[in-house]
Amino acid sequence: MEIKRINPSPRWSDATVFNGTAYFVEVADDPSVDMLGQIRQILTQAEDSLLTVKSNKSRLISVTIYVTDFANFDVLNREWEAWLPQGCAPSRACIKAELADPAYLAEIAFIAASDQDE
Repeated sequence: MEIKRINPSPRWSDATVFNGTAYFVEVADDPSVDMLGQIRQILTQAEDSLLTVKSNKSRLISVTIYVTDFANFDVLNREWEAWLPQGCAPSRACIKAELADPAYLAEIAFIAASDQDE
């Protein structure tokens, strides 16, 4: 099976699809905003990425969420729960981490079922 790379660059691809599964990572476009603003940006970008790989929020399989401060955990969870369709929560890990740019407060790695191969 072919590995499809969406917008590949020397360091990463916007998304990678293999065998009906899509993988992509999102960070805020504008990290100068607070956690609420960054999470909203990330989730909006994730919706766009899901469309690109012919998927949607109900087809998320797993996510890994990296946050710099668990004091922001309640904000994250409120936005996350409001964003997901009821009954469609994927498996999830949330890890406190130092991110590559100190302005980023969160980064989310997504895995979703995709029809990109079809």
